[in-house]
Amino acid sequence: MASKSLLKLITSSNKLILSKNVYGSMKLYSSIAANYENIKVEKAGAKNNVGIITLNRPKALNALCDKLMTEVAQALDTFEADKDVGAIIITGSEKAFAAGADIKEMESYTYSKCVSGNFLEQWNRVAKTVKPVIAAVNGYALGGGCELAMMCDIIYAGEKAKFGQPEILLGTIPGAGGTQRLPRAVGKSKAMEMVLTGNQITAQEAEKMGLISKVFPPEKLLEETIKLGEKIASNSQLINGLCKEAVNTAFETTLKEGLHFEKRTFHGTFATHDRKEGMNAFVNKRPANFKNE
Repeated sequence: MASKSLLKLITSSNKLILSKNVYGSMKLYSSIAANYENIKVEKAGAKNNVGIITLNRPKALNALCDKLMTEVAQALDTFEADKDVGAIIITGSEKAFAAGADIKEMESYTYSKCVSGNFLEQWNRVAKTVKPVIAAVNGYALGGGCELAMMCDIIYAGEKAKFGQPEILLGTIPGAGGTQRLPRAVGKSKAMEMVLTGNQITAQEAEKMGLISKVFPPEKLLEETIKLGEKIASNSQLINGLCKEAVNTAFETTLKEGLHFEKRTFHGTFATHDRKEGMNAFVNKRPANFKNE
């Protein structure tokens, strides 16, 4: 217990780590025993209710390969099934969130192989997650890395983060949502400029465009993202999921249909325990005790 940077407690099959991580402050983490080669998976927060998936291919700047994305999907399945987890964070290293898709892996692919194998289809698992997902982006988020961040519900970024869709420079186009999610986030003109030039934008520009929510010093990024995750996880998981679905519906339908969907979902919350508990707690000026029911 003498180390200043790392304190370890070993308990049976689980390992609890109290560490001063690269982002700064002391946090309690619970590692998850699993055979992952390209990611690290753990839980964080005072109530251990925030799941963290860390992309871990440092030599490749966390380039996204099929195996890594398969492992991300498996980790998401684990967190979705964990009743204690109310929010999920996807992050990388301070140098790179993900510098793009793995070009070496894709270089030999043919059109027929892409089509017959429905290449990149499984990458969309992030966007299908019911629980809120937050991207904590430091360093490069380019190509597939930018697309992965946009699959998440909220993006926080470090001051030195860079975003971009440079596929045009490789003789191809974005294939995991770059031409679809980016215009919805920043508008047609700015999206066109990014995908047709391959130019990168800074975290400050990304915040101004509306691509990301907030910018923090790199060493504070994960700490602030965990705080956000804890706040979200303190809500009813059931209602979080309904709220997330309602917001996402706004991008898939007309205003009239979206308003109808919202109203009916709002009405539906009145059949839940957590709506009754939340309003009763407010009226009686006490903390709510949500049961996710």
